[in-house]
Amino acid sequence: MSTEVLFQIHLVLGYVAWLLCFGAYGLPWLSSMDRVAAQRAIATLHSFRFFGLVFLLPGVVSPNLPAGFAVFAAYGDFATGVLAMLALLAVRIPQLFWPFVVAFNLVGMIDLIVDYYHAIQIGLPARAGELGATYPIPVIYVPLLMITHVAAFYFLVRPRQKAT
Repeated sequence: MSTEVLFQIHLVLGYVAWLLCFGAYGLPWLSSMDRVAAQRAIATLHSFRFFGLVFLLPGVVSPNLPAGFAVFAAYGDFATGVLAMLALLAVRIPQLFWPFVVAFNLVGMIDLIVDYYHAIQIGLPARAGELGATYPIPVIYVPLLMITHVAAFYFLVRPRQKAT
């Protein structure tokens, strides 16, 4: 089987597995919380996106991995992680918390979409071995991140539930 096919299978199954897991456990759990707690849980996950800076470490990814992909992915993740941390720090100040929640989700989702675009442009599926030790990031971690961004936007726009 080619590298390209293996990468695409991994990516699709990463989404399938996370959607099944999120549908069974994540969404019911987040739906049972108030709006702040749900966004706080999502922000906590995304606060670890500083890890994306690993794309810049020599020896972790192949030197043949195009710098344009690695640099944008690394700094997009870093910015998202910092914004998520700022949201967590501002949780008791609604005037700051909500703008940071919107910001980290916008920046994070745009980062992932642009990363997908760059990956297609450079033919990343056929060159997936150049990801080196970062290979699990796009096939395991990114699907969860995208799913939780969609959930965060869902929780932002859904009407507030009345207390029973």
